[in-house]
Amino acid sequence: MDTVQSTGNTWTHEIGGDGAFERKQTSFRDAVSTDPASRHAAEPGRYHLYVSLACPWAHRTLIVRALKGLQDAISVDIVHPYLTDKGWSFDTDFTGASGDTVGGKTHLQQVYLEAAPAYSGLITVPVLWDKQLHTIVNNESAEIIRMLNSAFQTCSSRPELDLYPAALRSEIDGVNAWIYPSINNGVYRSGFAQSQRAHEQAVDELFNALDRAERLLLTQDYLCGAALTEADVRLFTTLIRFDAVYHTHFKCNRRLIAQYPALHRFMARIYRLPDVADTVCMEQIRFHYYHSHRHINPTGIVPKGPDVIGQLNAVNL
Repeated sequence: MDTVQSTGNTWTHEIGGDGAFERKQTSFRDAVSTDPASRHAAEPGRYHLYVSLACPWAHRTLIVRALKGLQDAISVDIVHPYLTDKGWSFDTDFTGASGDTVGGKTHLQQVYLEAAPAYSGLITVPVLWDKQLHTIVNNESAEIIRMLNSAFQTCSSRPELDLYPAALRSEIDGVNAWIYPSINNGVYRSGFAQSQRAHEQAVDELFNALDRAERLLLTQDYLCGAALTEADVRLFTTLIRFDAVYHTHFKCNRRLIAQYPALHRFMARIYRLPDVADTVCMEQIRFHYYHSHRHINPTGIVPKGPDVIGQLNAVNL
């Protein structure tokens, strides 16, 4: 959920009195249903994702869409990686940026205002759009990936894959409960902190959680055992950005993920799953963070490395 507010950047609107970054909740929380009589019934071709290839929250939805084989059932548009004070744009002068092929709009904010003309909150990705009703179904990535996992089975080319199986739900929820605040959001809490105390607290929690994940993955392939689940997808999208962005740009420089043998192997295993590599664009990831966050990187200079993908391809599984 990389965001801007309609009147300015989120990193100035989501800072608490102690200098800590406090992520706000998303606003659209409807659901796609398998019930054909529901408002948002699951149908092939009806729904559209607006995403950023740079954003880890949006990346979750792209990975689940790919793993479930929903590319033909759910269309996608990709915003420009430069996040300005006007929000995500549909400019197409960066490789991979698609423009708005559904509504022909220039900014994602206009999509929000079509859904809710009085909307004045955060403009976030991902967005799940209902092309039939011309409205936003949901903009909470954690909920969208569960819809993609279960609501579109008749459209899926891999319906046998269940990323949130009933037998593991308690364990998955438990893993998500510490990975989200300490790792997924922890890197942002470190990078956007505006006090030394808030930064150090976030970094300590982050690396304690990475150490915990490393211990888990030393003895099993995935976070909840032998089966791939949504918890793995949620962790992967942070890990793939870590060495190229969060380590330096967000001051999470105690260690690289490449220095964690089990985490690095886990990241390579996820990357090599069917169609996942196609969802990863390191060029957009680096450009977005280093060029957009001028309060952290005033020059906007984008580093060329490290070669995260080359390192993953060299891992022996």
